[in-house]
Amino acid sequence: MKKEYLYNEIVNDIATRIKTGILKPGDKLPSVRTLCQDKDVSMNTAKRVFLELEAQSLIESKPQSGYFVSTLPYLKLPLPDISHPSSVANNQEPDELVAKVYSGMGNSDLTLFSISAPSGQLLPLPQLKKEIILATRQLQAGGTGYEPFQGNNKLRKAIAIRSMTWNGKLTENDLVTTSGGINALFFALMAVGKPGDTVAIESPCYPGIFQLALSLGFKILELPTHPAYGIEIDALKKLLPRIDICLLIPNFNTPLGSCMPDEHKKEIVSLLSGNGIPLIEDDIYGDLHFGIHRPKCCKSFDKEGNVLWCSSVSKTLAPGYRVGWIAPGKHKEKVLKLKLAHSLSATSVIHEAVGNFMTTGKYERHLRNLRWTLQKNYQQYVHAIAEYFPKGTKTSRPQGGLALWVEFDPAIDTKLLYDRALKQGISIAPGRMFTLQDQFHNCMRLCIGLPWSDDIKFRLRQIGELAKRI
Repeated sequence: MKKEYLYNEIVNDIATRIKTGILKPGDKLPSVRTLCQDKDVSMNTAKRVFLELEAQSLIESKPQSGYFVSTLPYLKLPLPDISHPSSVANNQEPDELVAKVYSGMGNSDLTLFSISAPSGQLLPLPQLKKEIILATRQLQAGGTGYEPFQGNNKLRKAIAIRSMTWNGKLTENDLVTTSGGINALFFALMAVGKPGDTVAIESPCYPGIFQLALSLGFKILELPTHPAYGIEIDALKKLLPRIDICLLIPNFNTPLGSCMPDEHKKEIVSLLSGNGIPLIEDDIYGDLHFGIHRPKCCKSFDKEGNVLWCSSVSKTLAPGYRVGWIAPGKHKEKVLKLKLAHSLSATSVIHEAVGNFMTTGKYERHLRNLRWTLQKNYQQYVHAIAEYFPKGTKTSRPQGGLALWVEFDPAIDTKLLYDRALKQGISIAPGRMFTLQDQFHNCMRLCIGLPWSDDIKFRLRQIGELAKRI
């Protein structure tokens, strides 16, 4: 067995025991030396195991005593239920609530728990301004001309190099730049499907994906999804004959924050490829991992060019810059034709600036700080939820990303909670936004990308008090 595989197996085994309650808060774990002997691994590997579990907030160290299962409140809050959407494909319009909630975007008078993006206070704005100035100096004609058709060379090369962190093995020639993540998904859907086709998607899922797919004439088939591990593979297998395309967010999807285990990713890639079903992978949150190691992508296991890997910097660096990309695999020529017809070129200066930012190592330094902040925010949120929210509240346990999924008692309608919270200057994202079906009325998504403060804690307390009165 390869050392890296054994390391991941040990981490996943201990993590599963903690999440399922076999190991309980406060339980003492074996020592580093004992783990070495029991699993026949080196001292360094054993230390890495504990560091990874500690980074995921699953365990905590005590000086001279060793490692213990964490006593953080989220371990006492139960996980939300596995979703059970109808297996009938749907092409109805999204709930009008989506437009209502997103109309508050950019409103500085609201506390925007509803918008899944990092606050500008967490972004390196002065550095980005300098990069834009530098880009206008470096580019011919100050960046007023078109960039190469496939996309900015510097940016594509930087993305290809970064793919090594998840065993992507991409080259700059494998990539096509786009105007943001949704634009990449648009090209992917157009390249592999046609109106009337059925797209299988997680349930719950980001409403923008529903809106995009429906606008292109596709039908949506929502898949049962586990709040920690992503889609249920057995359910996918049963539905394969009715699926034309699969679109997944395997790493820290919104709103659940679930992360699909590597063995599931590998199985899904093989399963879909064997049945001639293209997989569109939205990896927009993959760089926001709380653990030491970035999770692999489905693209890591793609041998046939069947996975169209899409991502952007919208959730990590600059939501408004609209810098995205796609590695379309065997569908590259189709994607290039679509780009020629629909956009031709992205904003040259912005893509050059982001390429510079990545190439110089500033992006990775920024990510380290952002990931640390988001992890601490998540811990603060669950402390507040455990203290202020109604008894019986359930929360997801994301290991990365920007989303925290909250499930209340069925009697609490989060549409009504949204209306009442809005009057207090608070915007939440009700669960009904994240499906085309009649479900998730007692759920909501909270964005953890706002800088933690006494005011944020107070706002969460307000939400909890409002929920108790419904």
